[in-house]
Amino acid sequence: MDVSQKLQNNNTPAQTLPLTDSVLEAMAVAKRGVDELLIESEFAQKLARSEKTGKPLRIKLGLDPTAPDLHLGHTVVLNKMRQLQDLGHNVIFLIGDFTSMIGDPSGRNITRPPLTREQIEENAKTYFAQASLVLDAAKTEIRYNSEWSDPLGARGMIQLSAKYTVARILEREDFTKRFKAGTPISVHELLYPLMQGYDSVALQSDLELGGTDQKFNLLVGRELQKDYGQEPQCILTMPLLEGLDGVEKMSKSKGNYVGITEPGNTMFAKLMSISDTMMWRYYDLLSFRSIADIAQFRKEVEEGRNPRDIKVLLAQEIVTRFHSKQAAEDALADFNNRAKGGIPDDIPEVSLSGAPLGIGQLLKQANLCPSTSDALRMVEQGGVRIDGDTVSDKGLKVDAGTFVLQVGKRKFARVTLS
Repeated sequence: MDVSQKLQNNNTPAQTLPLTDSVLEAMAVAKRGVDELLIESEFAQKLARSEKTGKPLRIKLGLDPTAPDLHLGHTVVLNKMRQLQDLGHNVIFLIGDFTSMIGDPSGRNITRPPLTREQIEENAKTYFAQASLVLDAAKTEIRYNSEWSDPLGARGMIQLSAKYTVARILEREDFTKRFKAGTPISVHELLYPLMQGYDSVALQSDLELGGTDQKFNLLVGRELQKDYGQEPQCILTMPLLEGLDGVEKMSKSKGNYVGITEPGNTMFAKLMSISDTMMWRYYDLLSFRSIADIAQFRKEVEEGRNPRDIKVLLAQEIVTRFHSKQAAEDALADFNNRAKGGIPDDIPEVSLSGAPLGIGQLLKQANLCPSTSDALRMVEQGGVRIDGDTVSDKGLKVDAGTFVLQVGKRKFARVTLS
């Protein structure tokens, strides 16, 4: 029996319930930092009904395991999920193992290469473990959309496709742009919003979360629920977090990310590298501090306090969340030591042979630069040091001995060369 046969008609109008203080407080939590909450009045009634009946709402977040690790950009929506979880609602962490094989076309101007089953399974192994650094794992329902998507089969897929028109699918901005530009759109890409929407039907979700780039897909889920006789879900979109460059959205492929499993020292240093202006964006989307606290920080900076002090507090908060308070204190000490030209305590030890060795080869073999040409480019830019002294000669041959190599501000290695 497929999902559609199991559904009951829940799409009957309900009476309007009064909004208690606790419901209004829950609405304030839900709306903090969001881009959109649609439809607010409907969600308020869902909360009121939940309070009256004692039945928690079903709140869904789906992520396709397209990469093995999560970064702070992913945690923007996970943080919101945790806040709603702390209000007592049931949260569903949905791993899109089926939809990953299609490839989400959201925001793409070319067809996304689909992942193999092996890649998906490998990436999915770490997703929930890492998400549990934000969510309460014991109170989180984990699901895979292959549970209901695989059994659909060809007949079910055709029946599902009949519920949506090509014209409506092409209303999506990225599809429209590609169609007008004559850029190919594969048929399987048109199925992606339908399959994501069908997840909401299968899970009978009351609220679905996603980034702003997912709005179209979330709305499809809302419409499909109506078609299947369910009360339509509300949707909540969170802003996309810019990466360390302050321009592009955070992405591992762009190298502007902060991974949530990176060492505390690395996380801290990366967060300290963001601009003073971008710091407030990170506070709004990542910090658990109150709105009043953040407003007070802004006021203090306007009155002359060094923005660096406020940035340190943010970096410590994030490192504490994903590591520990002690790790955050150690990261601050390490950062200050590096700022003074000091050497971190926990640098890798490397043993090499072949002395005397050219500086380019030395940096490459010590894994401080990906290639000899990149190493020589860093020398040209004055970014290479041996025992604290800047190297300016690209032809330098380094003799046997033990010394500390440094590339840029963060890469160190204690090398023993024989």
